[in-house]
Amino acid sequence: MTPVLEAKGVNVSYRRPDGALAPAVIDACLSLAEGESLGLVGESGSGKSTLARALMGYCRPGGVITSGDIRIDGRDIRQMAAAEMKLLRGGKVAFVPQNPLSSLTPHLRVGSQVAEAVRIQRGCGKAEAREVTLSLFALTNLPDPATLYDRFPHELSGGQRQRVVIAAALAGNPRLVILDEPTTALDKTTEIQVLELVRDLRKRLNTSLIYVSHDLNVVSEMCDRVLVMLRGTVVEQGVTRAVYRTPEHDYTRRLIAAVPRIDREPTGVAPPSSAPALLSVSGLGFRYARRGGWFTRAPEAGRPALEGLSFDIAPGETLGLVGESGSGKSTAAALVSGLLAPASGSIRFDGAELPGLARERTQEQRRRIQIVFQDPLSSLNPRQRIAAILERPLALFEGVTGAEARQRSLALFEQLQLDPHLLDCYPRQLSGGQQQRVAIARAFAAKPDLVICDEVTSALDVSVQAQVLALLKELQQRSGTACLFISHDLGVIRQVAGRVVVLRDGTVREAGATGAVFARPADDYTRKLIDAASRGYGNLPDPAPA
Repeated sequence: MTPVLEAKGVNVSYRRPDGALAPAVIDACLSLAEGESLGLVGESGSGKSTLARALMGYCRPGGVITSGDIRIDGRDIRQMAAAEMKLLRGGKVAFVPQNPLSSLTPHLRVGSQVAEAVRIQRGCGKAEAREVTLSLFALTNLPDPATLYDRFPHELSGGQRQRVVIAAALAGNPRLVILDEPTTALDKTTEIQVLELVRDLRKRLNTSLIYVSHDLNVVSEMCDRVLVMLRGTVVEQGVTRAVYRTPEHDYTRRLIAAVPRIDREPTGVAPPSSAPALLSVSGLGFRYARRGGWFTRAPEAGRPALEGLSFDIAPGETLGLVGESGSGKSTAAALVSGLLAPASGSIRFDGAELPGLARERTQEQRRRIQIVFQDPLSSLNPRQRIAAILERPLALFEGVTGAEARQRSLALFEQLQLDPHLLDCYPRQLSGGQQQRVAIARAFAAKPDLVICDEVTSALDVSVQAQVLALLKELQQRSGTACLFISHDLGVIRQVAGRVVVLRDGTVREAGATGAVFARPADDYTRKLIDAASRGYGNLPDPAPA
């Protein structure tokens, strides 16, 4: 039987500013049978997304497929005319991107966007396209398709937006669907819903899948076979269970060892401290205002984002805050850091009451509490070089400038294992892992007593994530800094936090020592989170003892 996809000797390069070609994919070979699923894994920059796009005959700007044979149902797509390629993409081959919000047009209703894809691929009229779109919404388990059809992308949750994009991908009854990190930004329970949907659609439609991900658990759960890439080269491929259980390449072994797991004993996590609390949060509450209508300009209070949140953090301790998207984790971070003012409750720091907003706090209070955000690129000034970004807190809080500030920045770079030449680069010239380490360096430049880490590893591959977490731990141990670590990844929390607080809908469902809570959860919601985090472990080797 002819494979749905067959690729041999695929080479992809990107043109550098000097005109030379830099290889991104080198001599890649793979095949995919009807109804089969293949996972592409590797760290950031390994070439997995570039290869996935090349299999559709597409490259990002500056990229070019220099050689190779790529066949869909036996036809060489590199020999197809432009009109034929247009019908191929979205027809026989569909693509689901990482960020559904950026792939949906914000000012158009989601139903009309999917209906347009239906009309193009099926050549039907508006009325029929609407009916097909509604059936696709029902097929992808979207609630109340007729109502949702007329909503805008920002009015949908992250999981719903991803389902809309999947519905659009199915508009042309594709033989092959390529999914590029489609659940990276979703919490684990929403991720499971999307993955179960994809698995169900694959069985019902007998569609072949290529799943690009840095999450080895997801690939373990979703894919029959796996292909491992390193610096543009395929270093290993085979049946998923066999590759995971008995990896042949050293890089594959390192990737698997770096997977954060809730059943692995942590190393270097400080036990709960009996010292007086550095940060004490009591009865914290907050509501986001809803916009007023046409005739009522005054905003109304919405449902509580946080209600009665209480916890303590001792000096040098790391406390984990976990929960689904919308549970109130990032709101808690914004309140402690002073980006938002609480509606009720109190925040005490080193025994003193903290004013609600950062602008009302003293400069010393602002120095002692720093925050590292989820997306480092959007939190770093794109117009400033890294040196200026790091020297700003030194000048602001300590009056250190010039050569001394440069030396302090170099020392921070050395601690975070960053190349000194990056100080003269702009944020966009750094990789995701490098950007996040710069954001951490900026926070520690102020010599804080408490650092708030808000989903700082969610967009990083497992190997870079492990490096960032190890360096963060090392910095904490050297400086004695406490940490409020927010994440929806329970495996990460297990590795970094001695105690954990579980949030749902703005309220605390469970709290205690991390090992005890994860081993014997008392709340059904905590058990659901733990079950979600444990999926995919079956193909992984047993965790090594600490």
